[in-house]
Amino acid sequence: MGYAAGVLMSLAAVPILIRHLGIAEFGRYTTVIALVAIVAGVTEGGLNAIVQREYATQEGERRAQLMRQLLGMRVVVTSVGVGSALVFGLAAGYDDVLVLGTLAAGAGLLLASLQGLFSSVMQAELRFGWPTVVDLVRQALTAGMIIVLALAGASLLPFLAIPIAAGAVGIALIVPLVRGHMPLRPAFNVGQWGGILRDTLPYAAATALNAAYFRIAVIVMSIQATELQTGYYATAFRVVEVLVAIPVLAIGAAFPILARAARDDESRFDYATQRVLELGLIAGTWVVLCLALGAQVAIDVLADDAQPAVAVLRIQGLALVATFVALAAAFPLLALRRHGVILLANGLALVAAVGLTLALVPGLEARGAALAITLAELISAAVMVGALLRVRPAVATVVRCVPAVLLAAGAGALVGLLPKVPATIDVILGSAVFFVVLALMGRFPPEIRDALRRAPQRATLADR
Repeated sequence: MGYAAGVLMSLAAVPILIRHLGIAEFGRYTTVIALVAIVAGVTEGGLNAIVQREYATQEGERRAQLMRQLLGMRVVVTSVGVGSALVFGLAAGYDDVLVLGTLAAGAGLLLASLQGLFSSVMQAELRFGWPTVVDLVRQALTAGMIIVLALAGASLLPFLAIPIAAGAVGIALIVPLVRGHMPLRPAFNVGQWGGILRDTLPYAAATALNAAYFRIAVIVMSIQATELQTGYYATAFRVVEVLVAIPVLAIGAAFPILARAARDDESRFDYATQRVLELGLIAGTWVVLCLALGAQVAIDVLADDAQPAVAVLRIQGLALVATFVALAAAFPLLALRRHGVILLANGLALVAAVGLTLALVPGLEARGAALAITLAELISAAVMVGALLRVRPAVATVVRCVPAVLLAAGAGALVGLLPKVPATIDVILGSAVFFVVLALMGRFPPEIRDALRRAPQRATLADR
């Protein structure tokens, strides 16, 4: 629910932001946000997961000292990351507005990262409600400030400074909630940091690479393409960026089951992994179908005069099926402690993303960048699925569902050929055809069928 509310706030503010700034300026805005987001992914390094683990397993003075070291690590690592982003911006020839914007957004990132660390402490105590509330307040403030600045006719730089105000409010709200539960004064004993991170470094590096390569096209385009083409890519990417979080949340919810099964019951692990992969393929394909049929509506809602972004969104959308499948393979690999394979897959994807973007953007512009990221994501998915099938051959039965899913997607896509049908109706009809064909071929997910059967029962109980 918290994620859904945050998405709704973002969807309300983003069209106002794009229409106010215009496509070219929004491309510049997204360049800075993408650069800072890469810094966030690289500097997070699994640190919040370590905070939760150590807070839950340590006690007394030892835990307090360790929390102080982790707090110090967060400050230093994020600050170095922001400094590196500034150096990159200067070396890339960014103008004063983008450089100052990177500094402002980076300062906001430092505040947000501290809020995230404090939230991890609360989550380790199973206090999930308040961190969600604080994050929603921060997101609501961000959306509200975007609207206010747009109405005031503000230029680009104030929008890039919004994270400072939002981050400050987040810190002000969460610090009283953690006071007395963890020390608020950081420690900087660098000699202890290596031991803290050593056992999680491969997965942390894999997470950092994954955060980087999906946004790398924005950075490359900011150097290699026009501001308008960067804006077309950024407008389409804003839709994909929201949708990318869905498989992380949906598939990530199954991780505790996978982890326990990997430890205790191999046959159960194989079955659960097969189901997760099949659901990932079906859900990812359905999302791609919806984007293919509804891309025009999505872009029209976000921006005026952005017709080229429709084709870009359809190409970017293809990456989502690979994202769903890659994550459906990554969580079982993580449960098996195959961190190195995840690191390899994301490393290859990063190299492919950079190389293909450099090669394709000069000729195809924004469409070339979208194609590059799609191919990079397919490489990541192929490597992880291949590695998973090598260590768990029994999971290979999942390939039996591929023909049915492709046939259902093709049948659903034919709806787009109907003349004079609004795109929203195309999406509804295409989705219906997709799931009907799956059901006729015996591949409709039983988990969804069971959930639909239980829904009326839950509604009846709620009425009582």
